[in-house]
Amino acid sequence: MKLSVVVPAYNERGNIPLFMEKVESMRRGVDFEVEVIVVDDGSEDGTYEEVSSLLPKYPYLRIIRHSRNLGLTAALDTGFSVATGDILAFYPADLQYDPEEIPRLVEKLRSGYDIVAGWKQGKYEKAFVSWVYNRIAARLFGLKIHDLNSVKVFKREVYERFVMRQDWHRYLIPLAVNAGFTVGEEKVTLYPRKYGKSKFKGPGRAIVGLLDLISVKFMLSFVKKPMLLFGTAGLSLSLLAFVIGVIALYFRFVLNKGYRPIAYLVILLFLSGLLLFAIGFIAELLATVLHRIESIDIHLKRKNSK
Repeated sequence: MKLSVVVPAYNERGNIPLFMEKVESMRRGVDFEVEVIVVDDGSEDGTYEEVSSLLPKYPYLRIIRHSRNLGLTAALDTGFSVATGDILAFYPADLQYDPEEIPRLVEKLRSGYDIVAGWKQGKYEKAFVSWVYNRIAARLFGLKIHDLNSVKVFKREVYERFVMRQDWHRYLIPLAVNAGFTVGEEKVTLYPRKYGKSKFKGPGRAIVGLLDLISVKFMLSFVKKPMLLFGTAGLSLSLLAFVIGVIALYFRFVLNKGYRPIAYLVILLFLSGLLLFAIGFIAELLATVLHRIESIDIHLKRKNSK
């Protein structure tokens, strides 16, 4: 068995040496092969040079460099795409998670899971926001784990199954559960950052996270069967138009009272229903095309990993 630890790094020069010391300590005590892939995501503090200087000391260390900052999802995708292990791990370079806890996550994975998520323990900023976010996610996706935004260890086939959009790395677990993969959880300690600054600050991230939650839920619920959404809405409007039309006819021919605006409303509702049905049919065609594209991408990922 081989474990590939992908380490996204953006301006993490001060943390890299100690991170690798902890990885080396961890590696000596496990019964599986380890490789570490650091993805320098456009750092400006000499992170690339620092990692490069450590290559002779750690033969299992690899470095990939982005010419500019592309974001965490892109960095992870770059690292996983060149990883050679049958088990993949995401571990940030900021040392807020101890690499020496990786074996416990791997052991949990080997006990029968496809993906194991870390559950942050300890005091940290935005703990309440994180709790609310995770509770909403658990309710939306029917998850039984406590933490979506932590370190993860998973089988290669989990990564090969999905095409990640920007910032969707944090939704790997609901995507995996929806695809039928099994998910476990293991407690991990969260430590204060020693060097550098956090890249995940600002109230805007909470808003983006909430909107992404809704987007993922929509994708999982309706993209594969868009007619379920548009067809139901179209049928509802058509039925409403029929009911109001019957009432309008009753007023017109039984009570001899006509209301032209009601007639306009009936026409509007009926045409809106037909339009939603048409959108549903078009969306079904697009969903078929999307499914074929994703299938090709998954096939290429599996082919390149061999």
